[in-house]
Amino acid sequence: MAPMLLLIGFLIAGLELTGAQSVGVCYGKNGNNLPADGEVVDLYKSNGIGRMRIYDPDQTTLNALKGSNIELIIGILNNNLQALTDATAATNWVQNNIRNYSPDVKFKYIAVGNEVHPGDAEAQFVLPAMQNIHNAIVAASLQDQIKVSTAIDTTLLGNSYPPSAGSFSDAANSYISSIINFLVSNGAPLLANIYPYFSYTNNPQDISLPYALFTSPGVVVTDGSLQYQNLFDALLDSLFSALEKAGAPNLQIVVSESGWPSEGGTAATVDNAGTYYKNLINHVKGGTPKKSGQAIETYLFAMFDENLKTGSEIEKHFGVFSPNKQPKYQISFG
Repeated sequence: MAPMLLLIGFLIAGLELTGAQSVGVCYGKNGNNLPADGEVVDLYKSNGIGRMRIYDPDQTTLNALKGSNIELIIGILNNNLQALTDATAATNWVQNNIRNYSPDVKFKYIAVGNEVHPGDAEAQFVLPAMQNIHNAIVAASLQDQIKVSTAIDTTLLGNSYPPSAGSFSDAANSYISSIINFLVSNGAPLLANIYPYFSYTNNPQDISLPYALFTSPGVVVTDGSLQYQNLFDALLDSLFSALEKAGAPNLQIVVSESGWPSEGGTAATVDNAGTYYKNLINHVKGGTPKKSGQAIETYLFAMFDENLKTGSEIEKHFGVFSPNKQPKYQISFG
């Protein structure tokens, strides 16, 4: 009996170790001062970052990733979705960007579109593009290795407070329902970009900074039998509640982006950003109150500050590394 118990102990330890390695980092390239892709891949490896998200099938990045063993989310830009409603175009996309690099590149998910909203012109193309890309993945016999999904944000929620009342808005429901059904039927997770920073800065009168930074000394929100000490958990669980109401209680969520800017806006300081990233990395090992004990696969946004990002100034300051490859914060990614 004892040897078997010992073996089980080792297996459990191994599972826990796998969960602890759940943090990846998004690699955006909207900068004119960023390191070469090969240097970036080396930086991931030297920091023990085993997962990456990229936003389009950049050939230079894919070549640099060959043999790296880094698991990859590869994105399809929103303005390319319409073209992929053609099945032949989708087959060609998979051939050129997946099959030509697999298995030297460890593809894990394909994100078909990022933060497409129900009213966007591209909304009608998301599901057909997902279906065509999935069919091409199946034709390549890669469906067990690579899952096809899309990345949403929490603006699709019509209600998010308390977390148990989380539900999609009426407008989002018609858009997301068929996508959810697709994900469930193909065993793929939903990708979700979760930003307590924006929730806090949009509503600072009701949301405290410590609640957003994982530093609240005690429970802030009691929701039935569940207690919430941080906003990240509350946002994620409201999304899980919305999925339950949409008939998908067991659909997994991968947090495909989460971050905090270091300058350029309200509460955007190096101290706050460093606190957020450090606490996020530690926190996602243990799950949310609704999904306790289940490590949350999470991708920090982002690897570098990107000086060519458009939009508000904060968009340029989400990097966990400076463009000179120096870490901005004392954090461990393991």
